[in-house]
Amino acid sequence: MEYTKLSNDVRVPLLGLGTFMISPDDTETSVYEALKMGYRLIDTANAYLNEEAVGKGLKKAMDGGLVKRDDVFLSTKIWPTLYEKDDAVEKTLERLGVDYVDLLFIHQPAGQYQAGYALIEKAYKEGKARSLGISNFFGDKLESLLSAADVKPQVIQLETHPYYVYDDVMVRLAEYGTKLMGWYPLGHGDPGLLHDPMITKLSDKYRKSTVQILLRWAVQRDFMTIPGTKNIDHLRSNFDIFDFSLTDEEMAAVNALNGTRRYYTPSEELETRYANMHLPFEG
Repeated sequence: MEYTKLSNDVRVPLLGLGTFMISPDDTETSVYEALKMGYRLIDTANAYLNEEAVGKGLKKAMDGGLVKRDDVFLSTKIWPTLYEKDDAVEKTLERLGVDYVDLLFIHQPAGQYQAGYALIEKAYKEGKARSLGISNFFGDKLESLLSAADVKPQVIQLETHPYYVYDDVMVRLAEYGTKLMGWYPLGHGDPGLLHDPMITKLSDKYRKSTVQILLRWAVQRDFMTIPGTKNIDHLRSNFDIFDFSLTDEEMAAVNALNGTRRYYTPSEELETRYANMHLPFEG
């Protein structure tokens, strides 16, 4: 495993397991198997509706002596409809079955996001979160959040793959030392990216899959990356990227693909929907 270090000196694995769109039953199994294989970063969210399953998978691994709680970097995200709920963090911790998380995000720049960030700042100061993050922020809303933040975010989570990197956002956040955690690292499974001539050329050279090339690129860019899978073979293959490195020239060639395509287009309409999308467990 390779690691990066956040602005507050918290150490984070560069490769982890994402649990977006994985059912609770499959999530519990995937988390347990991932931890058994050597993964040490697990990402979830209120909105994924599988935090309890993540906690169960973690507990099973801990009870089996595979890991200690301090070995695992656990991240989750507070949903917009919970930004003004004083007990949102406590209930999140209860679902996960832990006393703290290693990284706590606000999930969307929707609703009362300033209140949401104040909520997670409070959790950080109380030791319930070891680091703070924002997800899907840029432009005016990013500037508004930064101007009000007492603790600047240590992590931002954004769509990230060779076809699209928010370089302008990362340049803006550089003064705070904010690190990037990328989602959609495989371009949402886009065959165009997975079979891009540059990626397949590197796949042939290193005798690695194109997926492994994409993940290796992210790790070498110092991006935390969180591919999601419930397939145990894919889980094992995704982890097998630490025995080779791309050259500087190869990294530059892959970086040159930036701007080709992104798969998620944020909008005010979406943010309004998120601000009013209540989760099943809300009272």
